[in-house]
Order: sequence, then structure tokens, then C-alpha cells
Amino acid sequence: MRQMKLGKAFTLMESGPVVLVTTHDGKKNNIMTISWTMVVDFIPRFAIVTGEWNYSFAALRNKRECVIAIPAADMLDRVVGIGTCSGSDTDKFGKFGFTPVPAKFVQAPLIGECLANIECKVVEIIGRHGIIVLEGVAAYTNPARQEKRTLHAVGDGSFIADGERFERRKMMAAKLPPGV
Repeated sequence: MRQMKLGKAFTLMESGPVVLVTTHDGKKNNIMTISWTMVVDFIPRFAIVTGEWNYSFAALRNKRECVIAIPAADMLDRVVGIGTCSGSDTDKFGKFGFTPVPAKFVQAPLIGECLANIECKVVEIIGRHGIIVLEGVAAYTNPARQEKRTLHAVGDGSFIADGERFERRKMMAAKLPPGV
């Protein structure tokens, strides 16, 4: 084993899927890129990490809803572009060529070009750590997408796209919730 700088340890685990989170603050739609995500429960419950520094945070806190949109690997440049500008002065849907699709249960829009979208309600904000706990209320997939790979941020400016899938459903059957 070779020791690495402790300050880079997060790059060993950060590689969860990069998502786009849409919000609506009552006046306009916005999109933010989030690479710190996790599944919390089968309910479904998720968590993202963000805070006051992010323009969309106020909409999350005040409206208590959003959409998690899962982009495909061929959207990498748009995903990075969204994460490097602010919704305070940029119409990100227009600038990056995304189609806002009306959601059924939240004001924030789905993103038509993404692989999947999950409408969510905020169930808890853990301010000290910037953790936003979300509960999914509706989910959609986009079978028309040719590119099916998702993106994973390493945390150092590089990304990984999913590759080969390994099936172990029979081995995991006792641990999977019904219907999965």
C-alpha cells in the first residue's frame, strides 16, 4: 500500500452519480450540478449536499421540493458548465439547451434530455453538514436515450462513466425490496 494525502481521501469515495437538481423559487427555474449524493432508504429517500453558497439552496429551503435529474455521459460538458455558473444571472435551461418538462407533484421541472428524473420533497435539512434529505414522490425514465451510461465525479476535475454491469439478483434476492 502507498500512503496518499489525507486531503485527497474523498476522491476514493466521491464517485457517486453526478446529478442535476432542478428547483423553482416561485419565479424561475434553475439547475445545479451535484456530485455528493446518496441513497438513504428504499422508500425512496435520498440525500444531496449543498448549502448557502449555492443559488438554488434558497429555493430548496423555502419551497422544500426539487427534481433530481440523472444525466447521461454524453452530457458531460453541459453538466460541468451548469456547475460552473450561477442561476442568479444565467438561464441554465436556455444556455445549456435543456427542455423543462412540467412535473406532476412539484413546481421544479423535469429535464427532458436526462436518463431519468425523480420528483422530490425535502424532508430534512441538516444545516451543519449541508445535507438535504429528500423523499421521492414520482420517478420517470427516458427509454429514448441512446447513451445509458451515467457520470461519476472523482472530485479532482475528472469523471468516470459507468461501464460493464454485473448481475447478481439471485444472490441478492433476500435483501432486495419487493418489486425491485
